Amino acid sequence: MSEMTRRSFNVSLCGFGLSGLLPAVEEEPIDGPWSGPAVVAKVYLTAPETHWPKPGLDVKAAAAEVDARLTEVERKHAKNLRFTGGQVLKTADEIESWARGLKDVDAVLMVPLSTPSVSVPAVVDAAKVPCLCFSRPYAGHHWSGIAALRKTGRKVDVLPTSSYGDLDAWVPVWRTIHHMRNSKVMVSSASTDRYKPLTSAFTQQFGTSMGFLTYDDLKTLFDKADEGLAQKAAEEFARNALRVVEPKPQEIRDGLRFYLAMRNLLKQEKANAVTVDCFPGLLAHKLPAYPCIAWSKLNDSGLYGVCEGDVPSTMTQLLVTSYARVPGFVSDPVFDLSHNEVIHAHCVAATKMGGLDGPSAPYLIRHHLETAEGAVLQVLMPSGRQITVARFADPKKLLVSTAEVTATSAEVSGNPDADFGCRSKIRTRVPDAQKWLENYSAGLHRVIFYGDHVAGIERMGRLMGFEVVKEM
Repeated sequence: MSEMTRRSFNVSLCGFGLSGLLPAVEEEPIDGPWSGPAVVAKVYLTAPETHWPKPGLDVKAAAAEVDARLTEVERKHAKNLRFTGGQVLKTADEIESWARGLKDVDAVLMVPLSTPSVSVPAVVDAAKVPCLCFSRPYAGHHWSGIAALRKTGRKVDVLPTSSYGDLDAWVPVWRTIHHMRNSKVMVSSASTDRYKPLTSAFTQQFGTSMGFLTYDDLKTLFDKADEGLAQKAAEEFARNALRVVEPKPQEIRDGLRFYLAMRNLLKQEKANAVTVDCFPGLLAHKLPAYPCIAWSKLNDSGLYGVCEGDVPSTMTQLLVTSYARVPGFVSDPVFDLSHNEVIHAHCVAATKMGGLDGPSAPYLIRHHLETAEGAVLQVLMPSGRQITVARFADPKKLLVSTAEVTATSAEVSGNPDADFGCRSKIRTRVPDAQKWLENYSAGLHRVIFYGDHVAGIERMGRLMGFEVVKEM
């Protein structure tokens, strides 16, 4: 691919007749309640009389000292964190009224000051939101009961440390809790009723709202989308590609018009994610265009477009993208035991797989491989990088593994256009392909995220109440 450049292919972009002078289509960011900072309530735990760390502890001074340090943490993470509260609880009778005053918080930071103190389980139960116990040395022995609490299903974890800097790792966890409980996913299918038990379970677990629409609704949205804007967007999209291979101009225009329709849908519904059961709709000619370009562009902007009506993969992207600020790549894994490798392939990929704030990877515009029509991106994703592979098996269990990317689309099939097994592909070296194969479950799809995010996912699992299972 080294000799392929945008300039060398600018002269043959499937009849668009581009001059390079057309302005980019202006797109306002789609922001919503999911974009705001996490709101975390501080609460200090003590008792009328203290024995540990010493008798006669000046509780007011101890709480003020911690509060000042937490203000520094909040200032450091001003975009992503807002502390509230700061009440000192001394007796069990105070817990109920404290909990009534929490209002709309995402999590609670419990700060024990002494032993004895009010009951940690009672505080967790009253809060009804994820709770982190910030256990400073000599402040008490509350840390010793947290693991047992978690085994009862409570959403709680502990950070025993003298360093306030260790709270930095928890800020993106709190932000993700806020993001998921304020997100809304739109699901489209010929029959959405079959999705509702699963979507209801995810809503119960994470607070994420769900909405539903039919193929006819998608067609109406498509017809209302501005055709002139779609033309301009298609021209820009083609101009920025390395090459347009098979698609006709109309297929690319329709793909960008569908993208504009999905942006309008998200604004209208105050939503940030959409997944469509696309294959039945395409085969029955119920969809007005291939949604693949729309999903790529939404994922590049920090929103979520997921193919095949895959709600678990959508929720996986909400979790990890909001935590790590990297888009997800929903893939069909292909095992090659002879090399201890797994190829991940699909016709939908973001161009900013390295990070939402980073550069876009080069891409070609291709037909959808399995149907030889429509327009999709073939993204040349980075190689030589670590990735995280994840998927919710159900709302209370997340499967996860890691791998190293050894090759991208051009090298995987041995030719620049990579005409096998979906358009965008990465070959990965895994710790134990045989073990993964023997344990494989929860459907075909896995979601790829660049970077090693396993430790963060484990923190989120402990605090948000889902099990993290390593597949290898």
